[in-house]
Amino acid sequence: MKTVSENRAFGGVQGVYSHASQATGCDMTFGLFLPEQAEDGPVPLLWFLSGLTCTHENAMIKAGAQRWAAEAGIALCFPDTSPRGEGVANDADFALGQGAGFYVNATQTPWATHFRMWDYITEDLPRVLFNAFPLAEEAQGITGHSMGGHGALTIAMSFPGRFRSVSAFAPICNPTASDWGRPQFSAYLGADESSWAAHDATLLMRRRGFDGPMLVDQGTSDQFLDKLRPEALAEAMAGARQGGTFRMQKGYDHSYFFVSTFMEDHVSFHAQAFLG
Repeated sequence: MKTVSENRAFGGVQGVYSHASQATGCDMTFGLFLPEQAEDGPVPLLWFLSGLTCTHENAMIKAGAQRWAAEAGIALCFPDTSPRGEGVANDADFALGQGAGFYVNATQTPWATHFRMWDYITEDLPRVLFNAFPLAEEAQGITGHSMGGHGALTIAMSFPGRFRSVSAFAPICNPTASDWGRPQFSAYLGADESSWAAHDATLLMRRRGFDGPMLVDQGTSDQFLDKLRPEALAEAMAGARQGGTFRMQKGYDHSYFFVSTFMEDHVSFHAQAFLG
């Protein structure tokens, strides 16, 4: 692992690191904020998965999470959204290829060689983090924005017991029925739609739900509402009697102004779950 940078922030350290990933077969970069409390021992970890076109930097710089994480004594991990580099497949469409991994393991050419973001987030990067930093593996939460909200919800529901809590900002809720999902799943996973269901939060909610508290925030003025399909997830949560809160925030759009506005709520939500 290589240290790219480390900066003091709110009494802790905001670092950026790179490592050779077995899952993606290329070098990957991630951000990690360690609060001051990590100097005395392992601290809880909150994952933040970012959305389309983002790198590890977007949420790390724009979301304003470090202040609230420092107060709560929580570490923050900001992974990249896809493999990158020479020889890594890409596409002219911003919603496919580099910056648009969709948190799946691709099975189709040319994506299958490197686009294994499911394994990267659930297996590869956790091994790096828990081996190298003072983090409490038994106290994890996960959140994300847009495509990252999709990733957070699907991963949380697929690993019962791993995450104490899950939240999302304007997640892609029903990708198998959306233009932010169907073209990408077809490219990454192939034409057999039965393989897509494992990566659809609405379908997973109907089938199994999440074994902990859930918080979802969605802006009513989001310019991508037709692609996000929040109504599908809200209906599925109600049908599954999922414990959690789904909030429609009046007047907010899809930007990081929206994310940063409600970031304190989300960090506090996860901090409360870590105390339970």
